[in-house]
Amino acid sequence: METTLQIQGMTCQHCQRAVHDALSQVAGVTEVRVDLENHTAQVVGLADLNQLREAIEEEGFVLLPAAE
Repeated sequence: METTLQIQGMTCQHCQRAVHDALSQVAGVTEVRVDLENHTAQVVGLADLNQLREAIEEEGFVLLPAAE
């Protein structure tokens, strides 16, 4: 399963790497692609959304609600 996350607060390559590394550590994640320009992360795997949110917030960023 692939999930697109909208992340607030990423402003540089260091931020991009921090988000990538944090999401990669979440159980069930098999692949992560972070797009600094669009402030998104593509997460592949069966990770729990709450765990993804916690990983992002621990790094000081905000997971925005999904667009409906």
